[in-house]
Amino acid sequence: MKSHLKVHYFQHIAGEGFGSCYQYLKQHHAKISATEFFALPLDRPLDIEALPQVEEVDLLIIMGGTMSVNDEANYPWLKIEKRWIRRYLSMGKPAIGLCLGGQLIANALGAAVRRNEQQELGWTTVRKVQHVPEECFELPAQFKIMQWHSETFEIPKGAIHLAENDVCRNQMYQIGKNVLGFQFHPEITSETLKLFLENDEELEGFSGEYVQTEQQLRKADKTNFSEGNQILNQAIEYVLQKTSC
Repeated sequence: MKSHLKVHYFQHIAGEGFGSCYQYLKQHHAKISATEFFALPLDRPLDIEALPQVEEVDLLIIMGGTMSVNDEANYPWLKIEKRWIRRYLSMGKPAIGLCLGGQLIANALGAAVRRNEQQELGWTTVRKVQHVPEECFELPAQFKIMQWHSETFEIPKGAIHLAENDVCRNQMYQIGKNVLGFQFHPEITSETLKLFLENDEELEGFSGEYVQTEQQLRKADKTNFSEGNQILNQAIEYVLQKTSC
């Protein structure tokens, strides 16, 4: 990882923070900035030129959110965000998409995002897809990870499917060697989980066989957080090394 790496976050939820990788990036002296889409007025159009210059970003991390990538009518900045993502990726630059972020990258590149048959909320087991090419990002054979989603992405054209589970087949993909899209939340920490759980309205929107109770979520083992955080740190290293950043 080069010194003084310029990392830019796209954030969609107030108070979410940067997740586990903030300290990891700071340890490597990264310069961190963010676009807070949640703070933008919904009644005024967003000019794409108000977003950072693509050339000024070494690594893009797109965070999660409660909205759908398809909800451009209520969140008009989504259209501009996806345009910027396409512009950024066309230059072969490294990007990480987390949950909504993974959906945004996929959708920006033409893949559908639709409602999953079952909602997922809580700690679930995800497994590495069989027969992934050797040069791809290496995942554990299976791991326990935080899920918090109602929708799911189709794997973008030309991307490689990396991870799955029985509830949601498309859990992770890779585009080239510079883009990794996650459906799950490897960035979550005990602190960010507490923030998520404060959103009662969001919790009330989830139900079903694969939705854990608030009590179950609060009993999470520390190793659950650390395994996901390690996967994310390795993912950052992977996309940066493969693009010589």
